Amino acid sequence: MIKLFNNYKDTFRGLSREVWWLALITLINRAGTMVIPFLSLYLKDDLNFSMSDVGWIMSAFGLGSVAGSWLGGKLTDKIGYYKVMVRSLLSTGFLFIALQFLNSFTSICIGIFLVMLVADTFRPAMFVALSAYSKPENKIRSLTLIRLAINLGFSAGPAIGGLIITGLSYSGLFWVDGITCIIATFVMIKVLHPKKAKILDTIVNDNPDSAYNDKAFLIFLVAMVLFGIVFLQYFSTITIYYKEVHTLTEFEIGLLLGGNGFLIFIFEMPLIKWLESSKYSKLTLMFFGAVLTGFSILVLNLSTWSGVLIIGMLLMTVGEMIAFPFSNSFAIDRAKKGNQGEYMALYSMSFSIAHIFGHNAGMQMTAQLGYDNTWYIVTGIAFVCALILFILNNRLKSKNTTNPLSVIKS
Repeated sequence: MIKLFNNYKDTFRGLSREVWWLALITLINRAGTMVIPFLSLYLKDDLNFSMSDVGWIMSAFGLGSVAGSWLGGKLTDKIGYYKVMVRSLLSTGFLFIALQFLNSFTSICIGIFLVMLVADTFRPAMFVALSAYSKPENKIRSLTLIRLAINLGFSAGPAIGGLIITGLSYSGLFWVDGITCIIATFVMIKVLHPKKAKILDTIVNDNPDSAYNDKAFLIFLVAMVLFGIVFLQYFSTITIYYKEVHTLTEFEIGLLLGGNGFLIFIFEMPLIKWLESSKYSKLTLMFFGAVLTGFSILVLNLSTWSGVLIIGMLLMTVGEMIAFPFSNSFAIDRAKKGNQGEYMALYSMSFSIAHIFGHNAGMQMTAQLGYDNTWYIVTGIAFVCALILFILNNRLKSKNTTNPLSVIKS
């Protein structure tokens, strides 16, 4: 046990002080985002919107996320990642608090759009900051540490959120969300001000390539949109499926989602360190992650036994642990060719686009086709994503073989 513990500690060695602080800020912020997993339930049960209305509101969520990610990339390249992150966190805190006072369909669509517009300017800036605070050899593990912070907050958030809903009401979630964003802002100002933070990897590119001309990167983004559509079902349609078909309470749903975050917190860093030393490329590992995530949806149709929910969550957790860190790393590698903000904005936007179509499509399909048919369609989307990654990996390998200097190692 001592040897296992020491090996686990070794996976965290060498990461910079700034990366640890960024992870703590992310943890504080993410622990408060307990509204998001319960948003579809809040709209359906507390505000009595139909499944179709919930789908359109979640599309407004995605549109705001797309706009915010694009704006965040532009602002990061123009004024720097620190200013973007501070302003995004502080403004998001106040907007989350205000969101609870909206109750009409139109006002909620506009409110959700504005919240995500401001909140997701943070994401491209955070990726660029993380790259700056990390040595080149530590970037994947630094990314994984940030994900651990996200998932540790996520494992606590839904469980606490379920208790708040049960004991108080949904409005309490919005207060917690807003206050934690504001707290994270003041922590960032205290510890990551440019006068205090140490930059370890500065990339200066006098003639940057446009991300829009990087065909391999654009194909990769299509795969990420499809992966996002599948993954995001766990935060909209599947939470309703848990309640309507398997009659889980909000607290039980929170525990199940929280278990995902807890498992990632325990196992992701050792898994990533082991996979880094494997013979597989980043795209190949993402392929395996997409396949496992697809199977996590498919198993929901195999039995009416509620135990399949745990099996599905375990498969999704492993798929997520593999796919996300290596997709982040692949995007950062490609970003070295051009403006980092532009590249990371497009990477963030791929998941924002998934928000536009994923939640709404899931809601509309379950309303029109039922849950079983929806899960088969979503599984098919996951396998199309895996196929794209497989083909892209083979093409990049072929290109590297004929001209090793033509592309960055995938």
